[in-house]
Order: sequence, then structure tokens, then C-alpha cells
Amino acid sequence: MLKESDCIYGLRPVIEAVRAGKQIDRLLIRQGLQGALYHELMTEVRKHNVPYQIVPLERIELVTRKNHQGVLAWLSLIEFQSISNILPGIFEKGENPLIIVLDGVSDVRNFGAIVRSASCLGAHAIIIPEKGSARITADAIKTSAGALHSFTVCREKSLVRTITYLKESGLKVFSADEKSGSEISQLPLDGPLALIMGSEDKGISRDLAVLSDYSARILVSGNIASLNVSVAAGIILYEISRQRASLSADNA
Repeated sequence: MLKESDCIYGLRPVIEAVRAGKQIDRLLIRQGLQGALYHELMTEVRKHNVPYQIVPLERIELVTRKNHQGVLAWLSLIEFQSISNILPGIFEKGENPLIIVLDGVSDVRNFGAIVRSASCLGAHAIIIPEKGSARITADAIKTSAGALHSFTVCREKSLVRTITYLKESGLKVFSADEKSGSEISQLPLDGPLALIMGSEDKGISRDLAVLSDYSARILVSGNIASLNVSVAAGIILYEISRQRASLSADNA
């Protein structure tokens, strides 16, 4: 939930925060806002590639009714990266990249738990979209056991373009799908990989699914046929880690 205590508001304070290079987690701008300061804000927003949403006044006043001037911003608790800056360095170190792409995972605790597993099990980075993803809150950091302070999180404008870039860079892309695909332990998971995890309610979007080289599922039994997304991510990451460790031992 968005809280007033976590945000800055007002045109001039937000302009100065963006101009100073502060990473903005979320920016809301009132629909129909005009004026010189508004145009100054938008110039800085575009210059610094700050993601923003145009929303009705009521959306802003759900958070605060103070003199917000139609603008609310939340500063990011972490520093976001770009995958195009991260990936070459992984290859240069002689490592097989393992990148996690989260499509519509909006629950902060699920997100934090995925980051914790990713940090423990050898993943290099997590990619999230600018819109429709979990905010990096204190709850997310706590659930990650602090891993969010050191783990690489990339925020990208388009997941479709990002997946295409990963494929062109030599990564195999596979999507987690509880209803189809090969059982996870039957897939070769030792090379450069990108794993797509979708939200529990909508799954992976069709645009990303068609870009996947293959889909994978976790074999489950019992009355409940699906797993929490963070639990599923942990299981898949463990299987990748197990296969890679086994291959390294065989080659030693």
C-alpha cells in the first residue's frame, strides 16, 4: 500500500529530486496538469528516463490531501541497473548468466523472497518492468533478508525488447508454466539462461511466452495443484544450481 510517509510531493521538491539524480520508484502526475513548473518537471522526467503514470486527482488524494500540486513521488530504496550494462561483465568473468525476469509479480513479499532465493542460488540479476511490478519497500527488503541491498535488480521499459536482447546475447529463455512444458529436472539448465516467472493470477503474458525457447513445470501432487510464485522460483533455481554443480564436478 502506498503511504504518505514514504513519498515526496509538490512540483518543486519532485523536480529537484529528479534533477539531483535520485532514483524514483514511482511517480504519479495528476491528469490535466499544466503550467511552467509542470513542463519543467516533464523535461527532467524525460531527460532522466523516470517512469511515471498520469492519474486522476482522486488517485493522488488516496495517499495525501496536502499541497501536493498534483505530483507524488516515491524515492527508490535501492539503485536500479540496466541489464545491458550488467550482462557483458558476467560473460567477461567466464560465467554462464542466470537472469530472472518477473512478469507482473506485484506482491512485495513474493518479490523479496524471490530475491533472497536468487541471491542464495547463484542468479546474477532480476529484471522487472517499469510498470506492473512490486515496489521496493521496506517489507520487500525485510523479506529478502537484506539481499536487496546488494543483489542486482534491473528495471526495464519493455520486457519484450529485453527478452529479445537476452536471446540475441546467447541466453536460452524458458518460462515457468504449471500447466505445460517439460518437467524441470528433465531440461538441460547448465548454459546461459533467463527464467521468466509470471504472476500467480495471470501467469506469463503471451508476448513473453512466445519468445521463450521452452517452458518448464514443477511436478506436484496433492489437492493443491499450484505453488506460490516465490516457492516455485526457489525450486527452479535450486534445480539449476544442482545441475550446474553436478556438471562442474563431472568436469573437474
